[in-house]
This record gives sequence, structure tokens and C-alpha cells, in this order.
Amino acid sequence: MKSFELVVERIILSSRWILVAFYVGLALALAIYAVSFGYKFLKVAGGVFILDESEMILAMLGLIDAALVASLIVMVMISGYENFVSRFDEAEADISFIGKLDAGSLKIKVASSIVAISSIHLLQVFLNTEQYTDSKIMWLTAMHLAFVVSAVMLGILEQLTKKSEAAPKPGDDMIRRRA
Repeated sequence: MKSFELVVERIILSSRWILVAFYVGLALALAIYAVSFGYKFLKVAGGVFILDESEMILAMLGLIDAALVASLIVMVMISGYENFVSRFDEAEADISFIGKLDAGSLKIKVASSIVAISSIHLLQVFLNTEQYTDSKIMWLTAMHLAFVVSAVMLGILEQLTKKSEAAPKPGDDMIRRRA
């Protein structure tokens, strides 16, 4: 029975490598998104003397939005691989910019990125209110507020989790005295 248990554990642990397909797919999606960004940029650059100020602001917000989405993809790829598949061996210095993200920190950063992306979309809507009904604006605002509340709640839960992990457990004092 013990050998069967070991086989099952090895299968489960090895299955984490299936995630690599998702991260490679995200890398390819990022490359496609970069092409899309380049096309948007060329449209903005071509219209620099044609677009009025509000249209230019909307175009720039679209480019900022694309950059945030791309950053979110990179963050999920790198930290997801580091947390769930394997450590980066030789690239340790190259990824130090992202910091050490555990699963909780990653959730908070993803939620914060979603709030930032949602904020940009909502700002685009507010700058273009004539194209939206009041009902649609209300629903978009409500969805944005739901994202904000979710991000805040994730942050609070992460803080509570860290405090409970750092708090001494019953019996810890006895263990320290014996050591």
C-alpha cells in the first residue's frame, strides 16, 4: 500500500509540469498582444495631428491599459511558474525586479492590476459619456466598485493570514524553554 501511495504522490507532484503549457501559452499570447499594441500605437502616432485632445487622451489610456494587461500577464507567468512549477535557477538576478511573490501576494497584485485596468476603462467611459446610457455607466461603475471591494478584502485577508502565521501558537513557549 505504501508503494501505491508513493506512486500517487509522484504523479500528483509531477502534474505541476502541466502548468508549463499554460505559461508558454501566456507567453505566446503576450507576443500576439504586443503586435496588437504596435498596431494601436501606429494608429495613435498616425493621428497625432488629426485627433483632438480628448481623443488623444482616450488613445493614450488605451495604450496604458494595454501595458497594464501585458504587465499582468508577465507577473502571472513568472510568479506562477516560481510558485507552482519550479524555481528559476540561472535567472535569479534577472527576476529580482518582481520580488518574491507568494500565492497571497500574487492574488493581491492581480486584484490591484484588475482594479487599475477597470479604472482606466471607467475613465474612458466617463470621457465618452455620450456613447453610453446612464444604465450602462451605472453598471460599469458598480462592477468597478465590486473589483475595488474584492481587492480590499483580499488585502485584509492576506494581512490577517500573515498575522495569524506570525502569532505564537499555544505551547511554543514551552518548546523554546526546553531548547
